[in-house]
Amino acid sequence: MKRLLFCCLLLACTAAAFAQKAQKKAIEQARTFVKSGKNLDKAESLMTNLLKDSANQENEKIWLTLLEAVKKQYDQGNEKLYLKQKYDTASLFTVTRKLFLICEGFDSIEARPDAKGRVKLNYRARHAAMLNGLMPNLFSGGAFFLRRADFKNSWAFYDTYLDCARQPIFDSYPLVKRDSLAPTAAYWALYSGYRLSDYDKVMKYQAMAERDSTRLENVLQYVATTHLLKGDTAKYVQTLKRGFECSPTNRFFFPRIVDYYNSRLLADSARAFIDSAIASDSTNGLFLFAKSSALLNAGEYEECIHVTERLLAVDDSLAEAHCNMGLAYYNQAVELERTMKRTRKKKEAVNELYRKSLPYMETFRKMAPEQQTKWVPALYAIYLNLNMGREFEEIDKMREALKQ
Repeated sequence: MKRLLFCCLLLACTAAAFAQKAQKKAIEQARTFVKSGKNLDKAESLMTNLLKDSANQENEKIWLTLLEAVKKQYDQGNEKLYLKQKYDTASLFTVTRKLFLICEGFDSIEARPDAKGRVKLNYRARHAAMLNGLMPNLFSGGAFFLRRADFKNSWAFYDTYLDCARQPIFDSYPLVKRDSLAPTAAYWALYSGYRLSDYDKVMKYQAMAERDSTRLENVLQYVATTHLLKGDTAKYVQTLKRGFECSPTNRFFFPRIVDYYNSRLLADSARAFIDSAIASDSTNGLFLFAKSSALLNAGEYEECIHVTERLLAVDDSLAEAHCNMGLAYYNQAVELERTMKRTRKKKEAVNELYRKSLPYMETFRKMAPEQQTKWVPALYAIYLNLNMGREFEEIDKMREALKQ
């Protein structure tokens, strides 16, 4: 038994010695590459592979050799760009971000106390100084990939840029902690996450992005849409309401709040919200149209006509407003015709309603010729009841075509 235990210990020591020898060889090879300025990507790969082993995580030589290999790649690429020689700009930005990740990773290792509880930060100052000078390149890297619709990389760059504020390596750089560009970077990070349909990436920097007041409306649009896609309707409506309070005239928030209430058959909530909006701005065409449509759907035709008249006085370019007015008169005619006793007086009252509906439905037809399913049935009945033979023949053909 003792012999077996001794053999196992011997094998373990042999394996450890072999691993240490292989590690030393890899470091020497990498440093040779770095010194020559060639095969720097291989030097980087050698050190990256060593760091994958948790036993090597605190090896200072590996970290510093990796940093030298990547820094030299950056210097060579930067020199080529300066001399206007051909070089892949994307690669230079990628190398820049690697420098941040390496220095931050090494700093977290260096900041660990030793056996006696001491912390020696021998490299933090010089590494922080180097990174601080490269931060504009990190921001520019995000913009570079954003312009190319590479949202995975643009998010990664803005994320690394924003993460600097919480990194201890920058504790002596207060401007990094109070970066005036952070809200802009957060907005583009949020936008990149939105384009990636990644809920967590959208939400990570939402609070910071909202500090960019010039883009707050867009932020709330992206956040609201993301909540909806995630299935969180409570947060969806909450965000829409925030957006509406921020910008009542924005055509994104108001219609979606009304649609949300209507889709859940909450007509009273929709009406109350619309009324509160009109109370704040009685001449807003968007609010008046929503009120007109709500009244039409509720069968309150006289009130619908009254509100729609106000709407058309504000803006007569909205095709659907003419449709609402025409249908309010048309529906009254149909309702009266269905319930009345057939007398000449009642027939004339019905026809008068059709005559009032006619100009609005014909205007709607001109303004929205593609919406035949709305104006064909109404005009068919109007032309028929008003004995408009030529117009009726034309609309009758259209009606038959729609049936096919």
